[in-house]
Amino acid sequence: MSGKIESKLHAVQQHIREIAEACGRNPETITLIAVSKFHPVSEIEEAIACGHHDFGENRVQELCEKQELIKSVRWHMIGNLQRNKVRFIAPFVHLIHSVDSEKLLQVIEKEAWKQERKIPVLLQIFISGEDTKSGMSPEEAHEIISRYQAYPHITFKGVMGMAALTEDRELIRTQFRHLASVFTNLQSAFSGNHNFTEISMGMSGDYDIAIEEGATLIRVGSAIFQ
Repeated sequence: MSGKIESKLHAVQQHIREIAEACGRNPETITLIAVSKFHPVSEIEEAIACGHHDFGENRVQELCEKQELIKSVRWHMIGNLQRNKVRFIAPFVHLIHSVDSEKLLQVIEKEAWKQERKIPVLLQIFISGEDTKSGMSPEEAHEIISRYQAYPHITFKGVMGMAALTEDRELIRTQFRHLASVFTNLQSAFSGNHNFTEISMGMSGDYDIAIEEGATLIRVGSAIFQ
């Protein structure tokens, strides 16, 4: 196992630089989130030893267990988040990517208040057209943004979206482009907030398209850990 993750991580980082530079973007504006779900702490530690500090998990229990052992990194919640699980991650989570409803947002606000901190979040927009994926409509996101002052313990950082599970790369590009458009519109409506800067989209099989369409956060798991 020794060196395997280092090699893969560096390959992904190099690929990100190449894609960004090819489309005229600064690679430093793109954050790689290593999706470590189902992988042991030893593999995460190998990535940390390479200088990587952003990790994403899909399940609250696994996230909490790993955070207990590794507190020196930025932990991202990228999976579906149940309202009754928010309290477990509220003390430490760096960014919640998967805020797919206002009801969930209300719980995050409550738990952030209890922790006396502001929790950064992304609004998950439904772009895939697949029933298996969640997310809010652009209209719902606009409504939430218009009332952002009702959430003093939340920092709205941007949007997240998951493309359809398909080999049709042009369809994926269309969906990512739509998410980037939603982000731009929300950013304009939310012009007073300079924190609203992030677009989380793209995974191991399509992060190249995501970068070309404006992603600032990409979530890569299998290309690093398998």
